[in-house]
Amino acid sequence: MTEPLRSDGTDHDDEQDDSSALDSTIDRVLSRRAPALAGADRGGASHDSHDGDQLDREERTALRRVHGLSTELEDITEVEYRQLRLERVVLASVWTDGTVADAENSLRELAALAETAGSDVLEGVLQRRQNPDPGTYLGSGKAAELREIVMAEGADTVICDAELAPSQRRALEDVVKVKVIDRTALILDIFAQHAKSREGKAQVELAQLQYLLPRLRGWGDSMSRQAGGQAAGGQGMGSRGPGETKIELDRRRIHSRIAKLKRELSGMKTHRDTRRSARISHGVPAVAIAGYTNAGKSTLLNRLTHAGVLVDNQLFATLDTTVRRAETDDGREYTLTDTVGFVRALPHQLVEAFRSTLEEVSDADLLLHVVDGSHPDPEGQISAVRAVLADVEATDVREVVVINKVDAADPEVVERILRHEKHSIAVSARTGAGVPELLALVADELPKPDIDVEVLVPYARGDLVSRLHDEAKILVEEHVGEGTRIRAKVHDGLAAELAPFVATTA
Repeated sequence: MTEPLRSDGTDHDDEQDDSSALDSTIDRVLSRRAPALAGADRGGASHDSHDGDQLDREERTALRRVHGLSTELEDITEVEYRQLRLERVVLASVWTDGTVADAENSLRELAALAETAGSDVLEGVLQRRQNPDPGTYLGSGKAAELREIVMAEGADTVICDAELAPSQRRALEDVVKVKVIDRTALILDIFAQHAKSREGKAQVELAQLQYLLPRLRGWGDSMSRQAGGQAAGGQGMGSRGPGETKIELDRRRIHSRIAKLKRELSGMKTHRDTRRSARISHGVPAVAIAGYTNAGKSTLLNRLTHAGVLVDNQLFATLDTTVRRAETDDGREYTLTDTVGFVRALPHQLVEAFRSTLEEVSDADLLLHVVDGSHPDPEGQISAVRAVLADVEATDVREVVVINKVDAADPEVVERILRHEKHSIAVSARTGAGVPELLALVADELPKPDIDVEVLVPYARGDLVSRLHDEAKILVEEHVGEGTRIRAKVHDGLAAELAPFVATTA
């Protein structure tokens, strides 16, 4: 094990203590190799009958990375204009505050993200210092030590556990001589791999372009080519001149593409809003499933509705929103929506790009906040998710904390969360333990029809009778000569539509 980086400005004994603690942390992280992904084959994690045929899994694993066949150029000056590709990586993190356990959990999550992106984690370095170095993130001396580790391990990429400023990434890249990726770029790469729907792909591309724009960089002659006349603007005579440098042209093209993507997403949002308004007008309550990535949201949705949504032991396996209908024991319909998973320090570009999707949470009647009870820091997951929910103004939604994976969790941890979170329940989506109790809780929390009506619906309006059976609580129903007489409890929207048919008492 290569010695991890140590903090500067400490005496010899303190330095040895820090080194010993950081060595131990790195050993634990790399020996367990991202436990979020452990225990399952990457291409074929086991799933149960309620998960469906899992056809998406075959499509996702049909194209696999092959080690040793990289076609990447050795000249790192072309880095911004190559597709992000991670193969053999070294992790680098600066530990500024919190406990050793916090630093370990953060580095373990970074390792899981790197493996999800398709890379092999070879080594990790963790430096203890008050603040990241504004120049090279680690400091010039420690960056040189990182270069030696990269050469010894044969790595081709360094991943930093932070969002680097463009100048920091360039400076560190100039020292280590391999590609440097920050946490934000890594998450964007995973999203790009997993996006499937047209809306999801557009959202990810928008986030990537917004991230890339301030990071365009030119190196000497490679970016200073002039493009005049038709090559620059396509305007022909009258437009010839010095033209634009290549980097200026790229910036303009990115700005144009961002504007086009925002227009497309605005149109998709209108369509989504129309469907949501239709559900609301029909009085169908909405339940949103949200939570940290890999907490088991899709497995829970499959358990509740047999939706057949892709289930995989990966971070961000689900990016496209899935909506399914469900029904309470007393016959009331509601929708269940599976949303994209959250993560600590979720890139703000993604929050903005996925805002229309996340609005499914803010407009819901009930939020099932799924937490991985077997995670080393479930309370940290809860805080991270609530921070994102605050960004999309979804803090007013009625919340039930669903502690998942209790079959693998420490019972003391589960009890601690149950005590701390007053509105919570423990389940196992994999085994089904606690799921009947969760369904009963959802039925109790959903809004109930509360307006008493007695109507005489003509036989020609069978559609209204059908809606009454779907959306209302029928108390009395009888068929008479003029139509169907019904006494029921209904919601506001349906009461207004039934107003012309209110039965008169004889």
